Amino acid sequence: MAYSYKTSIAFGLVYIPITLHSTIKDNNIGFNLIDKKTKSRVEYKKTCVDCDDREVKNEDIVKGYHLDNGEYVIFDQEELDKLKGKKDKSIIIEKFVDLKEINPIYFDKTFYVVPENKATEKAYYLLKYVLEKENKVGIAKTILGSSECVVALWVRNDDLLLSRLFFDEEVQANPAIAVKVEINKKEVDLAETIVKSMTDSFHAEDYKDEYTMRIRQAILDKANGNKLKKVKEEKTVKITDLMEALKESVTLVKEKKENKKKKGEKNTTKKGELINLKKKA
Repeated sequence: MAYSYKTSIAFGLVYIPITLHSTIKDNNIGFNLIDKKTKSRVEYKKTCVDCDDREVKNEDIVKGYHLDNGEYVIFDQEELDKLKGKKDKSIIIEKFVDLKEINPIYFDKTFYVVPENKATEKAYYLLKYVLEKENKVGIAKTILGSSECVVALWVRNDDLLLSRLFFDEEVQANPAIAVKVEINKKEVDLAETIVKSMTDSFHAEDYKDEYTMRIRQAILDKANGNKLKKVKEEKTVKITDLMEALKESVTLVKEKKENKKKKGEKNTTKKGELINLKKKA
């Protein structure tokens, strides 16, 4: 697996060269944009307002910050790199905290942490062992790519992970207006019954990207000249009265639970088979 970043972790005087690897792979299907008439691929070229449609090469492109007076403050990559110190590029742990102290809303992207070479494996495993034993998270500030960020080092299922966190100023306030309503005991009891009846263990493997699977099947169908199949959906009934909706929900949940027991089915989604996107001969 190719690494996303190459950096180092430091806590106290312990220095560990590492690589960061993405925990998530992109399963999105890559569609090209096609001209409806010619069926040829749409391409984009980089040009500018005063370029007279001339294509601008990558080496001639710099970054500019737009000022209120219409002018730009120009930076090339070398100037931006000068603003990064060597210390900024390393992950120097500033403190250790409990994982429960970090609001999940701050988590952005997570990477696997891997020791760069065998010489640093002992220090790597020592850090991982202590973090897991003490149930602590290492907090540091670093630069990944072109962005400065706060990161959290933590252990889950024997994996040492690094999560990029949002800065506090990046997290927006909830736009929902604080609503104060009165709820009666009967409504609470019914809602609790629904929650308790639907309570189960979470297994990530139970959930599949069915939309992507349907797109893959549609590509195969169209490639072979077959018609697309419309998705069959269950009819939904909208009930506006809260008490009536709660009562109907309790009944529905109980029915589903009983049917599940009778059929002996597990609460899992069937695995979709990979399809061959080649046209049939």
